[in-house]
Amino acid sequence: MFEFIRTHQKLMQILLAIVIVPSFVLVGVSGYNSFGDDATTVAKVNGQPVTQQEYDQALRRQLDQYRQRLGAQFDQKLFDTPEFRQSVLDNLIAQRAIVAEASRSHLGAVDAAVQRAVAESLQDIPGMFKADGKLDEEKAANLIASQTGLTPQGYFQSVKRDLTTQQLAAGVQGSAFAPRAVAQMVSNLTEQERDVQELVLPLTEFVANAKVTDAMIKAFYDKNDKLFQVPEQARIEYVVFDANAIASQVSVTDEEVAAVYNAAPARFTAPEERRASHILVAVDKAAKADVKAAAKAKAEAILAEVRKAPADFAKIAKAKSEDPGSAEQGGDLGVIEKGSLVPTVETSIFKLKQGEISDVVESEFGYHVITVTSLKPAAVKPLDAVKGDIAADLKKQKAAKKYSEAAETFTNTVYEQSDTLKPVADKLGLKIETATGVTRTPNPVAGQAPYNNAKFLTALFAEDSLKNKRNTEAVEVAPSKLVAGRILEFKPASKRPLAEVEAQIRQQVTAQEALAAAKKAGEAKLAAVKAAGDAAGFGPVQTISRAKIDGISPLAARSVLKADVTKLPAYVGVELPGMGYGIYRIGKVHQPAQPDAARRSADAEQIDNIVAQQDMMNYVEVLKEKAKVKVLHPIGAKPAEGAQ
Repeated sequence: MFEFIRTHQKLMQILLAIVIVPSFVLVGVSGYNSFGDDATTVAKVNGQPVTQQEYDQALRRQLDQYRQRLGAQFDQKLFDTPEFRQSVLDNLIAQRAIVAEASRSHLGAVDAAVQRAVAESLQDIPGMFKADGKLDEEKAANLIASQTGLTPQGYFQSVKRDLTTQQLAAGVQGSAFAPRAVAQMVSNLTEQERDVQELVLPLTEFVANAKVTDAMIKAFYDKNDKLFQVPEQARIEYVVFDANAIASQVSVTDEEVAAVYNAAPARFTAPEERRASHILVAVDKAAKADVKAAAKAKAEAILAEVRKAPADFAKIAKAKSEDPGSAEQGGDLGVIEKGSLVPTVETSIFKLKQGEISDVVESEFGYHVITVTSLKPAAVKPLDAVKGDIAADLKKQKAAKKYSEAAETFTNTVYEQSDTLKPVADKLGLKIETATGVTRTPNPVAGQAPYNNAKFLTALFAEDSLKNKRNTEAVEVAPSKLVAGRILEFKPASKRPLAEVEAQIRQQVTAQEALAAAKKAGEAKLAAVKAAGDAAGFGPVQTISRAKIDGISPLAARSVLKADVTKLPAYVGVELPGMGYGIYRIGKVHQPAQPDAARRSADAEQIDNIVAQQDMMNYVEVLKEKAKVKVLHPIGAKPAEGAQ
C-alpha cells in the first residue's frame, strides 16, 4: 500500500512525516517507589532513579514477550545486541517520563475501570471464571504470577499505570491528522490498476538437466549448519507440591462439620425477607398546607378503596400510584433491605404482617399506602443444606495449615535426598511425573505445564543438575506451588548426520540448479520479447492492483507494481522459487471506474494513526527533557544475569 511513499519520498515534503515507525512499546515495571538501596542507578527521571534491577526486570519481560510471540522461531542471539538493550532502557525512561507528566496533570484511572480491564484481559482464558460468572481469584493469581512474575496487586497497579498512560497518550494522538490530499494520493496508488500478461518458464522443464554432484551436496551441508541442528533437550522427572496436592490428603469428619454448625448458628441463619408494594400520592415537601391536605385526602380515599378490596391492591396501584418507578409493576418495590428506603416508609414496612395494609404514611415524596406482599421469617438452614459448604471451608483451612507445615519438608527433602525424588513423593503422597523434549526455555506447546516455567528451567539446566543429575531446589513457579525435578537423560545440541539428510539436500540443490537454468533462459527470453514488443506467447490479460492481487504470484505482483511504466508496454522478469522464471508484460495503467470509498476511508485512518505515532514519539522526547533525564551508566554489552 505504501510502496509509493517508500520509493518517492522527495515528491512532497509532507510525506516525510508519513513513515511506518515502530509502535511505542511501554515495558511494564512493578513498584516505581521501591528502589533498592544497593541497586546501581543507571538513569534518573524526574529526580527518581531507574535501577539496574528494574532495567533487568524490563529486559527479561521484553524477552519473555518475544519468546511467547515467536515460539520455536525465537532466537536469543537476535536480541543480544546493544541496540536492543538500549531500546529497553529508552522505553523504560519514556514510561517514567509519561507517568510523571500524568501525575503532574492529575490523571489517573479509576479502580472500577482497572478492574474491568483486568477482567477483560482474563476473560478469553478457559476456566478463569466460575459457574456464577465470578473470577476464580486463585487461578488468576497463579496465571498472573507465571506469566508476569507479579502479584495480583502488582498486576492491578501495572494495568492502572497503563490506563493512565493511555489517557495522556489519547490527548496527543487524538489530535493527529494528515492532509486529505496525502490520503487521496496514497489511495490512488493503492487502487491503481495494471493490465498484465504472464509467460512462465516452468521449473520442471529444467530439473531433468540439473547436474548435482556429491561435492555440491557436501558443500551445502557444510554451509547450512543451522538447517540441520537438533537442539539440546532432556528427559526429566518432577514433582509438584501445591494446595491441590495437599487437599487430596485432607479429610473432614461429620463431627467436625456439626461442631462448626452448632458453634455459630447465626452464620447459617437466612435473614427475614419482606417484599412490599406501595401506592404514592406525590406532593412536594415544600408545598403549601392546603396542597398537602388535598394530597393526604386523596391518599385516604385510596386507602379506603384498598381496604375494601385488598386483592386489587396491584390493580389500584397501577391506576392511581404516582410513583413512575413502581406503578407499572402494581406498586411492587421488590425485596426490601434495611436502609434502602426513606425511614418512615421502611419503618412501616417492617411493622406490617403479610397482607396487612398500612395507614397513610407521610414521607418527603408524599403520602404512601403500603402492604407487605410476602414475608419469609428468619430461619436457620438445616445442617444438610450447608454441610457441603462447611466441609469445603474446613478442608481449605486444614489444607492451608498442612501446606505451610509440609512446604518446609518438601524443600528439605529434595535437597537432602538429592539424587532421587522418590523419598519426597513417598513422604508427602505426591506423584512423580515425567516429560520429554524439555529445553532451557519455555516451550509454547507445553503451555501451563508446571515444568514449563523459566525459573524452574534455569534451575533444571544449572551445572550441578545437568552434570550430576541431581534434584533441583524447590522452585516456586506460582503462589503456593513448588516444583522440584531432575534430569534423567540429556542430549546436547547436535547436527544431523549427512546420510540422514542427503536426500533432502539433493532435492533442494536440484531445485536451485534448475532455477538458475530457468533464470538464464528467462533472461534471454526477456531480452527477445522486449525487442519484439508484442504479446506473442503471453497469457490472457489480467488486471491487478496493490489492493487486489489475483491470478499471479505475490512475488511477481510486487515486481509488476514497482515496475517503471513511463513507457508501455513494459516488461519485468522475476525469479519464482519453486515455480520457475516469469516474464510479465504490462500493457496498460489506469484507475478503477468506481473508487472503493470504504478502503479510502481506511487508508486515511491508517495514515492518521502513523502520524499520531510520530507525534507521540515527539511528545515523549519533550517529556524526557521536562523530566530532566540523565543516563548515568550506559547499558553493558551483555544482558543482565538471568535475563536469558
